[in-house]
Amino acid sequence: MPDPGISPPVIAESGDPFTALRVVTLIARLPRGVPIALTAIVDRLNATHLDWLFPERVVADAILQLAANWAADYRSTGGVLVEDGPFGATVTVEDSSRVDPWIVRQAQRSAAECREALLEFSRRERMTGAD
Repeated sequence: MPDPGISPPVIAESGDPFTALRVVTLIARLPRGVPIALTAIVDRLNATHLDWLFPERVVADAILQLAANWAADYRSTGGVLVEDGPFGATVTVEDSSRVDPWIVRQAQRSAAECREALLEFSRRERMTGAD
């Protein structure tokens, strides 16, 4: 019998918590204080999640949302910097002790949004027996 666990490819979308969770999980593992090309982040996401397609624009949106969250939480713009470099956009994550707990909270928030989306989906699709 063929494997019933076959799943279709997923195209990442801006504002989607499942996309945000995958992006923030990768951002948490990036070297701190070093500018990294956005294209390298996109390539790594696509290589890590083979059943997903991460367009550069969508990854940039998720990272810009992280930068906005940092600015709202810390009233500074240094935590997650997105800048134009000579070879395209770069992302730099601040090298400080406050980044790790903050980024964990960002991942937890995205994971909670994912669970809520799945619960909402299961409630919508559940047969109630009533017409």
